[in-house]
Amino acid sequence: MNKLALDKKEKAIELQGITKTFGSVVANDHINLEVRRGEILALLGENGSGKTTLMNMISGIYHPDEGTIKINGKEVTINSPIDAGKLGIGMIHQHFKLVDVFSAMDNVAMGMEGKRVKPKELKEKLTKLTEKYGLEVEPEKKIYNMSVSEKQTVEILKVLYRNADILILDEPTAVLTPQETKKLFRILRKMKEQGSAIIIITHKLNEVMEISDRVTILRKGQSVETVNTSETNEKQLTELMVGRPVTLEIQRPQCENVFTRLKIVDLSVKAADGNMAVKDLNLEIKAGEILGVAGVAGSGQKELCESIAGLIPVQAGAILHNKENIVGKTPREIANLGISLGFVPEDRLGMGLVASMGMVDNILLKTYDKTKGIFIDRKPARKMAEDLVEKLGVVTPSVDTPVRLMSGGNVQKVLLGREIESNPSVLVTAYPVRGLDINSSYTIYDLLNEQKKKGVAVLFIGEDLDVLLQISDRIMVMCHGEAIGVVDAKSTTKEELGLMMAGKKKGDA
Repeated sequence: MNKLALDKKEKAIELQGITKTFGSVVANDHINLEVRRGEILALLGENGSGKTTLMNMISGIYHPDEGTIKINGKEVTINSPIDAGKLGIGMIHQHFKLVDVFSAMDNVAMGMEGKRVKPKELKEKLTKLTEKYGLEVEPEKKIYNMSVSEKQTVEILKVLYRNADILILDEPTAVLTPQETKKLFRILRKMKEQGSAIIIITHKLNEVMEISDRVTILRKGQSVETVNTSETNEKQLTELMVGRPVTLEIQRPQCENVFTRLKIVDLSVKAADGNMAVKDLNLEIKAGEILGVAGVAGSGQKELCESIAGLIPVQAGAILHNKENIVGKTPREIANLGISLGFVPEDRLGMGLVASMGMVDNILLKTYDKTKGIFIDRKPARKMAEDLVEKLGVVTPSVDTPVRLMSGGNVQKVLLGREIESNPSVLVTAYPVRGLDINSSYTIYDLLNEQKKKGVAVLFIGEDLDVLLQISDRIMVMCHGEAIGVVDAKSTTKEELGLMMAGKKKGDA
């Protein structure tokens, strides 16, 4: 869409001088932004740049300290998500807010004000919406029987049913296959054609280039520029975000003396709900390589990681570390065998770090040796914490500040940094760059490659297939708890991985 055509479109959202502070921290500093009807605006920025705070003010979670918000040309006050909904604003969060045991229809109808809609009328309206926007969902299907893509479609239906025509999507493709992403983009383009105004927050620059009409870049709480997508490129966008030139290249060093460090034999593991999450899985993880794992969310990746770390029981099979079976052993017993295993879990604060503790104490949890008695020398842990702040650019008032007060991206840096500094022989990482901006992500990729060159066996659970293809030596694809296959990252494609993620084995007709 050319600039002249966009300029003629009606402004759905207009923000003028929006400022929001939290104590001494200025999250948004006199931000100006506009979104027009019939366009998709991408919102880019590093962690802590103010994207979420800004969107929370549009959706009614926060209220600005200064500035004005105009919706459809009229100045408004948005004090709650209910106010936002009445103005036609709907936000689709990265983590779905659905009740698993309810149907799509029930989830759409929940929370609606006024009299209860009859199931027949509700189904008819949903059918009309699905036809209008090209959505594919069965109204009576239970959420727990749906794929990730179907659940996202229900979230979109929820806001459309409430007559929302201004949509905010937060990292909408984080857990989708390439095929599902294309399907989502078809839906968004259809909504754009119908006159909706759409804001999409994503760290994936290739998707920004594919789906957006314009891009607004935030840096350190300020809006630094808005550009037409057709007139920019990934390199320029990155430099606008970071404020300096950045090399967008993931290395894949080749290591000598590659050998099997961890061998998984016929592994079967149950999920928390009692269903089998990993089924008869066989895998070799080699020293001096990065083994990527691809799969839609809930394919058994979490249980695979936690079973290797000794955190959940194994139903059957063996996990051999240099021929030593570690199944049934606790993390402490595994360490006592001389096996150094670093684990970066999916649940950062629930499983990885103690939220009420600062960096120093969280590092002590990993490094403390109880055989040395009750007297603890905190100096090494403090030195490591200070080094991590410097090396990874961790933003925190102090290394003693509780990690729960940090942003998600900074929590991620602390956890990964702590595990790497423990000098592991095996490093298991689940979504290590989830929620990180592009600059921080490339720092993490470099750190993982450093571990690889030291002879560490790295298991990398990822969701961005472009990254998996660039950083991995081999990629295992999981679907419904099974290993569909292991492929050479240098000779496969995103499309092939996407088909395997859907259950089709390589070479199947």
